[in-house]
Amino acid sequence: MANQTTPPRGLSRPGKWARGAAGVAVLFLASEALGRAGIVDRSYLPPASSITGRALELFGDTTFLFNVRVTLTAWALGMLLAIAISVPLGLLLGSVPAVNTAVRAIVEFLRPIPSVALIPLAGLVLGSGLNMEVPLIVYACSWPILFNTMYGLDDVDPTAKETLRSFGFGRIQVLLRVSLPSAAPFIATGVRLAASIALILAVGTEILSGFGDGLGMFIAQAGTAPDGTRDVLAGTLWAGCLGLVIDTLLVQAENRAFRWHKAQRSGAS
Repeated sequence: MANQTTPPRGLSRPGKWARGAAGVAVLFLASEALGRAGIVDRSYLPPASSITGRALELFGDTTFLFNVRVTLTAWALGMLLAIAISVPLGLLLGSVPAVNTAVRAIVEFLRPIPSVALIPLAGLVLGSGLNMEVPLIVYACSWPILFNTMYGLDDVDPTAKETLRSFGFGRIQVLLRVSLPSAAPFIATGVRLAASIALILAVGTEILSGFGDGLGMFIAQAGTAPDGTRDVLAGTLWAGCLGLVIDTLLVQAENRAFRWHKAQRSGAS
C-alpha cells in the first residue's frame, strides 16, 4: 500500500503576523543601533526612533495630510480608470482571437515603455497635478490587469462553456455566466499588483515632476532642505505604510470573495 503523506500546513494568520512583526522589529533595532552607534552618520541615517517619531508628528500636520490625500486621490482615480479600461479590453482580447491577433503587436510595443520615461512628455502636454498623474497611473496599471484578465480566460473550464452553448446560450451569455466569474480571481490578483504599481508611480511622479502637491512632493522638498533627511525618511515610511495597508485590505477582500477558488486549487493539487 502506497504511503500517503500529509502536505505541510502553512502558518496560521497569527503566526504570519507574528513573523512579520519580528522582521519589522529586527529592522527597527538594526537601524536604531546603526544610528546611535555612530557607524553611519546621523545626517544620512537617523535612528529609527527619530524617524518613527517624526512620522507620528506628521499625522497631526494638516498640510502633510493634504499632500497624502492628493496622492491617494490620484491613486484611486488611476486605479478605477485602469480597471474600467483593462477588464473589458482583456475580456475582448481573451475571447475574440481575431481581435487579439490584430492588436497584439501594438500591445507588445507599448507594454515595455516605462511610465517614468513619459513623465516629461506628460508634464508638457497635460500640465501638473492629477491631470498628469492619473493618465500615467492608468497606463502603468492597465498592463497587469489586462494580462491577468486574459490569463484568467485561458483558465476557464471548456466543458462549462460547451455545456452552456449546448443549452442555446450565446457568446455574451457564456462570457458573463462562466468566463467572467471563473476569471475573477485572476482579475483580482491583477488589481492587487496594479495597486502597488499605482502608489509607486503616484509618489514617484510627484518626486520627479518637481511641482504640484502630494506625498512625493513633500519628500522631494524635504530632500532639498538642510537636515531634511529625517523628513525624507518619515515621508518614505508613510508611503510604505500606505502600500502595506492597501495590499493587506486587498488581500483580505480577495481571500473572502474567492475562498472557493483557493479551495479548488488546494483540492486540485
